[in-house]
Amino acid sequence: MNRLGKETSPYLLQHQHNPVDWYPWGEEAFQKARKDNKPIFLSVGYAACHWCHVMERESFEDPETAMLMNEHFVNIKVDREERPDLDAIYMNAVVATTGQGGWPMSVFLTPQGVPFFGGTYFPPVPRYNIPSFPGLLNSIAQAWSQDPENISQRAEQLKVALGQSINLNKSMEISPALAEQSAAKLAQSYDWQDGGWGQAPKFPQPMVIEFLLQRAAFGDKLALEMATHALDAMTRGGMLDLVGGGFSRYSIDDHWRIPHFEKMLYDNAQLARAYLHAFLLTRNEPYRLVTEATLDFLLSEMRDTEGGFYSSLDADSQGVEGKYYRWTAKELITAGKPNEWQLISRAFALDSSPNFEDHWILQRAASDAELTAEFGQPESEVRTILAGFLERLQKTREKRVRPATDDKVLLAWNGLALAAFAEAGRYLGDRRYLQAAQQCAEFLSTQMLVEGRLYRSWRMGKTVQPAFLEDHASFGLGLLALYQADHNERWFSLAHIIVDDILAHFRAEDFGFYDTGDFHEALLIRPKDLQDNATPCGNSMAAELLLTLAALTGLGEYHDLATQMIQHLGSLLGRHPLAFGKWLYALGLLLHPMKEVAVILPDEGQSSEQLLNVLRSTWLPNAVLAVAPFPPGPAAPALVIDRPPLGANPTAYVCQQMVCEMPVVKASDLAAQLGLEIKN
Repeated sequence: MNRLGKETSPYLLQHQHNPVDWYPWGEEAFQKARKDNKPIFLSVGYAACHWCHVMERESFEDPETAMLMNEHFVNIKVDREERPDLDAIYMNAVVATTGQGGWPMSVFLTPQGVPFFGGTYFPPVPRYNIPSFPGLLNSIAQAWSQDPENISQRAEQLKVALGQSINLNKSMEISPALAEQSAAKLAQSYDWQDGGWGQAPKFPQPMVIEFLLQRAAFGDKLALEMATHALDAMTRGGMLDLVGGGFSRYSIDDHWRIPHFEKMLYDNAQLARAYLHAFLLTRNEPYRLVTEATLDFLLSEMRDTEGGFYSSLDADSQGVEGKYYRWTAKELITAGKPNEWQLISRAFALDSSPNFEDHWILQRAASDAELTAEFGQPESEVRTILAGFLERLQKTREKRVRPATDDKVLLAWNGLALAAFAEAGRYLGDRRYLQAAQQCAEFLSTQMLVEGRLYRSWRMGKTVQPAFLEDHASFGLGLLALYQADHNERWFSLAHIIVDDILAHFRAEDFGFYDTGDFHEALLIRPKDLQDNATPCGNSMAAELLLTLAALTGLGEYHDLATQMIQHLGSLLGRHPLAFGKWLYALGLLLHPMKEVAVILPDEGQSSEQLLNVLRSTWLPNAVLAVAPFPPGPAAPALVIDRPPLGANPTAYVCQQMVCEMPVVKASDLAAQLGLEIKN
């Protein structure tokens, strides 16, 4: 009946058999609304959204509710992951009128697309102090026919409000005090009992953790303590799937025990990278294990055969939230060998009551070291016992009905995954991860770059929607991470082209960039998001991309533009650090100027591995690496130009703002110039 059957989005396809006469976003729907003088009901969600499924079952599959919707409204369905521009505009309207937002998002618009009323989930009957959805539909329809002037006024007020921008301090100077204030604010609000920030629902905050790890790399002990405490809290289970790997979206309690079960690519990519950086700074082995388990989960469950990564796994299985991840007492006892059960039970607190609806969501109650001390068994034996138990549970889980997979490939989220796999391949020396990054970059640069234009989404061979700012910036950062891992000039060259496209098509008149390019459709407003959310915003990623590319190319205008962007955010960073985590990381790149390392390879001579191993020995957040033969190729970064090797030796140049120290050929000398200690 409806028009969603030809769409590519799994979320829209979920609704193709609803009795609601759904339209995809487009001119056809707006023409219908104008012709019939009907308001528009806009429903925005995504495939892994639990409450989206609930509202579908309760309302959109209900014939009587659908009849109301079809009689009085033109109904439009939008996948927020395909259209972040629409999601941002109308979510701002919902937040402006209700004080909060979320998904499913339910917004009523004029036939011109101007919002006049909105909310999130509406139940089929009045509940939770929320009006029923059928009642709301009748009220809106009645107001539209009987009081159009009031609706027109509300719409105009909202349109004006949406056009207003954040009041920014344009004269804010970049200083260490701004980062200090942000770190202090984070420390004041940190939950030292359970880890993380805020109360339930509790989100993992990987961007803030990365900012703290960046500060830790320069000696901030409190920042390191905060970051590692937060990472430790999430590894105990609940949020982290101890059986199959990967992190859920957030915890519904304060203690990280019970997750909201959907698994998103962007969370896992960002968290894998945060744990990797923590491992490189601390050499704490559990962090490496979490990194690998998370990346292995992405490889096994969220990877397309062509090399891209899928968007998400649903929270529900067979219509039940978390069914795929919960365990009965019988299943747990069957998976544990009798002579090992006491240790297993202690490890996962299985002698207590079930923690989720008469089932268990596994979480660690005792560490390997604590179990070794308590049971007198070697730590290696403890690990073997627990690994065997988890493997047997995984085999049991594989017989279950899996949650649905949203198998569209999103460019921005794949850029985050590309960076995580590239860095894991570089620092951990695992060829699987480097190859996964290379295959991902190959896929994105061929399948999602069509006739010189990047696209936002790909599924089953079809691309839809020209890429937004966040897509360009995230892909550019991923490419530069890969270039520094495998030194293929192709990736550097493509990242440079992407930056030039951003400057040509997204530039804003005042500062920074719009989220949409000049080639996108004109909307109610041209969105320009400055706040980091579950994913970094396009502008904060663009600032980091510009600073990184400036260090590799010596192009000062890139550095100046990023500096101007951060200056405009000013004191907002210090007052609201949780909302500007990626911006704070970019600020750190300004406060600690980049070390620019060039390694030049002679045609013949010794291996460069000893020099490169220095740069793999730890994480240097404010360093870039360029590696090239001599003479370098035509697409090589400026960092390697006119820097010959010393004889037949691979040679390293350490520079800062394009001023270089004496070239060196010994690993120990390179380490000294970078302020590192080489441990034999």
